[in-house]
Amino acid sequence: MAVVNGGPIQVLKQAIPASVMVDSRAFREMIRETLHTEKGTSTSRTLIGHSRLVTNGAQENNSNNQPVIADGMVAIHNGIITNDALLWKQFPALRREYEIDTEVLLKLIRMYAAEGRSLTNAVRAAFRDIQGYASVAVLFDDQNDLLLATNNGSLYWVRSPVSKMVVFASEEFILRTLIERRDLRAMFAGETVERIQPGHATWVGLNSLDSRPFMLGLDKEHATGDLPGPRIIGRREIVDRSAQYDAEFADKRIRVFTPVVFSPGDNACLLTQHLDAVKKLKRCTRCVLPETYPFIRFDENGVCYQCRHPRQFVPKGHDALAAEMDKVRRGDGKPDCLVAVSGGRDSIYGLHYMKTVLGMNPIAYTYDWGMVTDLARRNISRICGKLGVEHILVSADINRKRDNIRKNISAWLKRPDLGVIPLFMAGDKTFFYYAKKVQDQVGVDQVIWCSGSWLEGADFKWSFCGVHRDRDIEAKRADASNSGFGFKLRLLMYYGKQFLLNPSYLNSTLIDTMFGFYSYYMLPRNFTYLYSYLPWNEETIIDTLVKEYDWELSGDTKQTWRIGDGTASFYNYIYHCVAGFSENDTFRSEQVRRGMITREQALEHVTYENIPRYESIKWYLSIIGLGDEFNRVISIINSIPKHYSA
Repeated sequence: MAVVNGGPIQVLKQAIPASVMVDSRAFREMIRETLHTEKGTSTSRTLIGHSRLVTNGAQENNSNNQPVIADGMVAIHNGIITNDALLWKQFPALRREYEIDTEVLLKLIRMYAAEGRSLTNAVRAAFRDIQGYASVAVLFDDQNDLLLATNNGSLYWVRSPVSKMVVFASEEFILRTLIERRDLRAMFAGETVERIQPGHATWVGLNSLDSRPFMLGLDKEHATGDLPGPRIIGRREIVDRSAQYDAEFADKRIRVFTPVVFSPGDNACLLTQHLDAVKKLKRCTRCVLPETYPFIRFDENGVCYQCRHPRQFVPKGHDALAAEMDKVRRGDGKPDCLVAVSGGRDSIYGLHYMKTVLGMNPIAYTYDWGMVTDLARRNISRICGKLGVEHILVSADINRKRDNIRKNISAWLKRPDLGVIPLFMAGDKTFFYYAKKVQDQVGVDQVIWCSGSWLEGADFKWSFCGVHRDRDIEAKRADASNSGFGFKLRLLMYYGKQFLLNPSYLNSTLIDTMFGFYSYYMLPRNFTYLYSYLPWNEETIIDTLVKEYDWELSGDTKQTWRIGDGTASFYNYIYHCVAGFSENDTFRSEQVRRGMITREQALEHVTYENIPRYESIKWYLSIIGLGDEFNRVISIINSIPKHYSA
């Protein structure tokens, strides 16, 4: 947090949980020294604070943590500036001191102000330069105003004339909850929470609390300097108090396994494909599913059961989707739907479609369970910034989630079983629980689910548990969460047996695992599935994302599916190594059945899509704390008996 009370701007920040910070001696001392005033005095007090993981650089370097201090400014920032590296090259006169992306925005503001522009126009110019989204609050050492600015609308505020107070936050729900507290109702009686619209900003007087709004992103010739700007004062000192409390927080800091950039080395050779053996596998003569696919049955012509009994699915079409959206469309500028966005191609395109094609006013929602990659974050930031879409990111206890993954993988390595692999992703399933919770908080009637699930058949994951569902019965259901009680019971029995055979699974992750099972299989949800209406046109989707939003691809693969999912490269390596196929084979086979690609094209796709992604696997093991055991982990996987003749 940063506090100003007529004197210096004082900053306190550490890589610790917020709950630890507010209970600390450092916090109490700073509050007492900076916010306490003698009775009868009229000194104004301003406090800004933030709680988030760093987006760029290691949080062990406190300069990368928020609030960010640069060139006489103290800022907190939601979002990611995705072109920061390019901006540092474009403006070589700017001296980079930290790794965090926020720094470049602050230094651009100072650079443009030094050229003679008003500070208002300097802010405008800096926001024109950046890509991605940014909602910021900035204190200045030479101005007596707070800057609130956003290019995507993730910024709200409320006034209290009674107590002469202004409070701001990144979500409307946060402020509504605050002003509805029993002890604060009288203070905010009759006041409503206001949104700072996308592409807008305001100066808030630190003493007067008056606001002077202005627009961001105007062309230079329209960015006149006659708008009311900040009030210039004498320079005030910025004091970072963090170092004096380092010892107090030494044993409470969040331990995050920060991955480094890996180059293929000797241990990359451990990743094996058994290409000759996999090529010899008998495959369906119509799709590309191999004989090792669980419960597969070929007829006399070599056609698999899945191709003989395909899912009966026809997209309902754009008009049907538009008709559904017309039922909830609002004309008052308020949000009318929640779009679940993971950072993958299907959800990013879905957000684009809802906003630009259907003309909806969506809020984007992401659940970060520790495996949302930086690439996914950047792609989300790109589209939300360009479209001016508010983004709500619900973050789990990242450290605990990653530790849970490590514990379950360590247990699995003692007794590897393909049926238990979904346990690695159990922490992700809370996505569904929080989707419903955020829906209630923002007050919309529609949650748009943008997974191409009708192509992404994952039957084999539970089939490896010995649980097989008849395809003609399955075709009547939208997804696995709607499966019958007997199916769920058999899954639970299988996992129960595995836990008894391998007691290492009986650890502190059980509660999280069971809640994930409940969220995915048991929790009622009434979502609108976008790709139940729209046909999956992969070429159009990728072309749109790259051209319209400069969508970022992964550097270690040519494929575009699952590149924002930190765990997919690891479990798909296991499936392919042991069973000779992966999710890629099932996805491409479903496309063949739909006539979207030929069997020959599918074979070509899976040949390169199943190439082990060394850097991604190394990143995954590193981020969960198994990076030093890469050789041991991969060697155990490679030693698992194959479902084919290797």
